Amino acid sequence: MSGKTVNSAILLLIIGNALAIVSDVFIKLMEPDAPVFQFAFLRNLITVCLLMPLLKRAEYPRLFEGFMVHAIRSHVLLAGLLCMVVALTTLPLATANAVFYAAPVILMVLSVLVFRERLSPLSVVAVISGFAGVLVILRPTALDFSALSALGTAFCLAVAALMVRRLPSGQSTLHKLFLNSLLAIPASFALAMWEGASWRWEIIASAVGSAVFILGYNAGVLMAYKHVDANQVTSAEYTGLIWAIAVGWLAFGEVPDLWFLTGSLMIIVPLLMIGLNQRRKQRLIHRRPGAEAQEA
Repeated sequence: MSGKTVNSAILLLIIGNALAIVSDVFIKLMEPDAPVFQFAFLRNLITVCLLMPLLKRAEYPRLFEGFMVHAIRSHVLLAGLLCMVVALTTLPLATANAVFYAAPVILMVLSVLVFRERLSPLSVVAVISGFAGVLVILRPTALDFSALSALGTAFCLAVAALMVRRLPSGQSTLHKLFLNSLLAIPASFALAMWEGASWRWEIIASAVGSAVFILGYNAGVLMAYKHVDANQVTSAEYTGLIWAIAVGWLAFGEVPDLWFLTGSLMIIVPLLMIGLNQRRKQRLIHRRPGAEAQEA
């Protein structure tokens, strides 16, 4: 699986999203009252230890280039991780993941507000349908702290994605992942000390498992998008929700109801349509030079 063909890239994304769900399972297996800040500190520390040997020597002289943007982004992602732990330990696995998929919808809205981008009619439909889908899944009567935590995760992921545009060019994804965790260590350690919970071996095990498998997901994404245009394969990312439903059903006895299925379709279908529309436009662009050559 080199990721050099569309089919192999799609397979990498499917496997990568399965690994991401395994990472979520390690979090979900923790008790609802588990020390959240301790887990966040340990996962960031373990991630740094895993990534440091992989950094290229050429990256060290420019390691902290764009420090302020990296620092803000790392703390946004730290907040998202904390919300994710709360959501996964208190909500069904598939429900939490379905709400996480609202991140692209939130990103569209933020792009309009921050960068004055204009949304296409299909993007407007995706925004309205996406937010409505979240409400259908959670339902106002169930909009408690757990649901707000899942929404908080989606919001933080969207903000972090938006900030990528402000990062220095030329930095590898590995470099960015390393700084995401490294710069969050002081804050997460301070929060863990303030939390005052005793260090537990099961939290360490969860942090190791979560860190390893989420890095597996990131590696799969890197390989998938390295040689293939994103619009050709990005729809495979949504297989993560299928994995979440299957694992939640088989491992935790969580049977999705009609509300969940309807809301998930309201979030994902418009996003898939946007991806397919972009793919169609890309194919037209690739065909034009050939057509012009034939006419000449």
